[in-house]
Amino acid sequence: MTEQAKTTAPGTDPAVPVVGPDDGETIILGTTHMRVLEDGSHTGHRLAIAESVLAPHTAGPPQHRHAQHDEGFYIVSGTVRFTLGDKVHDATAGAFVMVPPGTPHTFANVTDQPAVILSTFTPDLYVQYFRDLQNVIASGGPLTPQAGAHMMSRYATEPATDLA
Repeated sequence: MTEQAKTTAPGTDPAVPVVGPDDGETIILGTTHMRVLEDGSHTGHRLAIAESVLAPHTAGPPQHRHAQHDEGFYIVSGTVRFTLGDKVHDATAGAFVMVPPGTPHTFANVTDQPAVILSTFTPDLYVQYFRDLQNVIASGGPLTPQAGAHMMSRYATEPATDLA
């Protein structure tokens, strides 16, 4: 038996997080409300999961690409428009969009109804970006495209289009 296999003895109950429907860290990003269900602290930073509610007519982030993490989107309700490079997809409830590193992407709710998405980040790198973004918005600081690109760069992310 390896040392790793011995770390959890039979019959022991490792800490298993349970996040109730009204629990989790809330991050407000304009008209998007995000609830962090797993920030990576219970997964060895391999995975983070968040639920986001996009209000009607919510423009998404500028198209961008991640260098170090995959991002998955499961549509719980409503319709979310994904732009992946130059292709547009309207994803409805039950659809799943998996964005691998390097893929230009953005999303928006262009409908008159709210949309709910469940997002995964592997590894958990990008959750702190959302916290930082919330702090900039809450402080009233200007969020120019250049400032946004600088903040993204701290999390191995860059805009997919020229900011000039």
